[in-house]
Amino acid sequence: MKVIDSIRKAKTPLFTFELLPPKKGGKIDNLYQTVNDLVEFEPSYINVTYHQHEIEYYERGDGLMEKKVVQKRPGTISISSALYNKFKIPVVPHLICGGFTKEETEDALIDLNFLGFNNILALRGDPVSGQKRFKPEPGGHVHANELVSQIVQMNRGQYLNPNLKNTTASDFCVGVAGYPEKHYESPNMETDIYWLKKKVEAGADYIVTQMFFDNAKYFHFVEKCREAGIQVPIIPGLKPISTFKDIDMIPRAFYIDIPNELCQEVGKCKTREQVRQVGVEWTAQQAMELKRYGVPALHFFTLSQSDNIRKIAARVF
Repeated sequence: MKVIDSIRKAKTPLFTFELLPPKKGGKIDNLYQTVNDLVEFEPSYINVTYHQHEIEYYERGDGLMEKKVVQKRPGTISISSALYNKFKIPVVPHLICGGFTKEETEDALIDLNFLGFNNILALRGDPVSGQKRFKPEPGGHVHANELVSQIVQMNRGQYLNPNLKNTTASDFCVGVAGYPEKHYESPNMETDIYWLKKKVEAGADYIVTQMFFDNAKYFHFVEKCREAGIQVPIIPGLKPISTFKDIDMIPRAFYIDIPNELCQEVGKCKTREQVRQVGVEWTAQQAMELKRYGVPALHFFTLSQSDNIRKIAARVF
């Protein structure tokens, strides 16, 4: 079922979550276990992330350094197919601009269509590790709204080669990302929402947000989106704090604020288990308030770990 159809039919907020592919050489078993641990809460769909290649440098025998392009977490499409075949739960593969030409994007869409997927989360993607700015592939998309447009065109049976005959139209529901505290590259919230509206105008069916730890940021974001004429569902994304390092790492990596009260609670902890419990309590309170607010769904970033999400879901759903 399409995500937008599930949202329209639901009488209460949906439970959804996101998984990361294992690092190259890893097994899929951990993902299966995560889903097994959460399946009792009847997830409406599962997202599977896509990760752009990275640049690594290796020392050669002659003492010089050699640059190599590596894909550390491959397998998004195959993992998505495996999860759906095993659990029969709708899966939403991520598709990014980074690392893809338009032709390669079309090929990925064809594969997804052949495999029976009708949901995609369309993202620009982050810059390659070590680069400050995002650089598209030659002939690739610069912005996520361009990727959305290509998906929508394929939904109309329009492929890159205009000479193709009797083309098959796909039927993808398209989600995009939104940023309650704005994307770090945007100079201000108004500009960020301008570009978000471009994605919706290109054909996006719904928005899922970056994580946030203060619900007031989400409420304000929704209000600003509605004022700008964005009327599609806006799904909040939630991630519980789970380690001491999260307090320092998350603001640097994702350019978001962590409330002082949460920092103080983590500061009182002596063990990692205590930190995880603080994260559970904080996110559960967030989720319950958002549920009362009437959000379309609650989307959890699991990092493919289920114990804390399971505790939260048991309280909220």
